[in-house]
Amino acid sequence: MSMFNLIAQAIGQSSPLDAVTSLGAAGFMGAMWLWERRNSQKREEQLDEAHARILGDGVQLEQLMTVVRQNAEAISRLCTTQDQLLRQLDRNERNPT
Repeated sequence: MSMFNLIAQAIGQSSPLDAVTSLGAAGFMGAMWLWERRNSQKREEQLDEAHARILGDGVQLEQLMTVVRQNAEAISRLCTTQDQLLRQLDRNERNPT
């Protein structure tokens, strides 16, 4: 809703132009300030919601990073075990008993 329509509704005028002309300069500035405050309040609410979402995503991201670290460690252990097995097989082929 535009500021002029909001002012017209607030003071009971049918036309936004009638509303602006009946307010005078000080009234118009006051109405603009109220309109700006209303929009600022909405923006603050949006920022608060976005902040809460970001914090929630941070927790999920930390959990994901923990899983990735654990998987990397498991793959590293698997590679080490595979290398040891291959070395043992190689030794057995060279020195059959």
